[in-house]
Amino acid sequence: MRRALCPVENLYVGQRSRAFLSCVLRGDVDAPTLARAFDALTAEHPTLRSRIVPVAAGHALELLPEDERPRLILRDGGEESYGEELNVPLPVGGPLSRASLVTTGPRTRLLTMTIDHTVTDGHSAITLLNALWDRYRDLVGTGSAQTPAAPVTEESWPRPVSELLPPADAEDTEKYLRRRIEETSAHPVELLAYDTPRDEPADAAAAARHRVEVRRLVLGAEETTRLRAAARDAGVSVHGLVAAALMTAVRARLDGTGPRILGCMSPVDLRSRLSPPLAPSVMVASVTSHLQSVPVAEDADPLALARELGTRLRASVERGDHFHEMRIMPRVPAHPALQTGSVIVTNMGATAGPRFPEGVEGTDVRLVPARETYFPRAGRSPVMACVVSFDHRLAVELPHHTACFSPAFMRAFRDDVRSALLAFTQDAAPAPASTG
Repeated sequence: MRRALCPVENLYVGQRSRAFLSCVLRGDVDAPTLARAFDALTAEHPTLRSRIVPVAAGHALELLPEDERPRLILRDGGEESYGEELNVPLPVGGPLSRASLVTTGPRTRLLTMTIDHTVTDGHSAITLLNALWDRYRDLVGTGSAQTPAAPVTEESWPRPVSELLPPADAEDTEKYLRRRIEETSAHPVELLAYDTPRDEPADAAAAARHRVEVRRLVLGAEETTRLRAAARDAGVSVHGLVAAALMTAVRARLDGTGPRILGCMSPVDLRSRLSPPLAPSVMVASVTSHLQSVPVAEDADPLALARELGTRLRASVERGDHFHEMRIMPRVPAHPALQTGSVIVTNMGATAGPRFPEGVEGTDVRLVPARETYFPRAGRSPVMACVVSFDHRLAVELPHHTACFSPAFMRAFRDDVRSALLAFTQDAAPAPASTG
């Protein structure tokens, strides 16, 4: 059984991007029950037990044979387990999901889930992690056998989001595309140069020395409350404050004294903007983007920059540009500047994490995007930042490949972003504690 990928989904095949979720566990985790819970989810979602295969018009999803269906992997590990799992690829032709439970100590585990971006976005990935623990709680003590996969029909596959958009005039879409091409051509954005040597030999040994790593910024609950209060008092969004902090950190690493044109690409969730809205449990990529380029001076006022970024993004959404962006996405390979930003700033907002069962303490829930292909020879690229708040703590995850940006470079970058965010909070009083 196959389901053809739409032109937008076909773009994700080449990108080889994935969502990587994790949580640290303490207590008594029943591994066989967790394995049954994962089986139950893959039984319900055919995309999770599929692979990508080439077809005449591009690619399609194809169900895996039962003996190749992804199962929960159980293994032992240590401090490097997170990085090891983060760097496990999901190659074309293999399963589009992976789950692993790593025993890291006498009563500690690390749970990781990896999902191909072709069939997920941030909201559906987080929803799937939460659903795993909901199913685990339901199965504890039942002794149920592993869940057989239900027969799949054409109606079982989720429809591509590009087929759920409101109707549009083809000429209006072409006009929008021409305008976007003119804008990006007139205002090309600058990218941050890699700090790693460019003369390193491109052989297997050199490639093996490099991997995806993540520099992480986490604000405590009180710091997060202060940042939200600062945004509220200033009439801006937290997304705008984070984007401004990232862009000023990029500008500080560029030469010259005058303003430099920087681009901020903000993914825009389509689920709530479709009619009818698409549930977060539907395993498809339901996201497009908004790219804006702005001049940023050395002494730019971060708050003014945050306000400008937020105002532009809000106006774009009100115009419905996100629907046009989805329609023109298949044309992006011919015009890559349409989605080239100095920074890429996702934002899941304040998100509910898993509800862990009695006897299991779950901490440090994370969502990190990663890719399988990086291009160190390009010499420069956007900086990726994934922003999500679990347990009232705002986290900014900064994934990078060590053949491009070194860990030391990204640590310094992260520290500058943290300082900029905390500077916003200096005059903000924490909001009253909730009593509900």
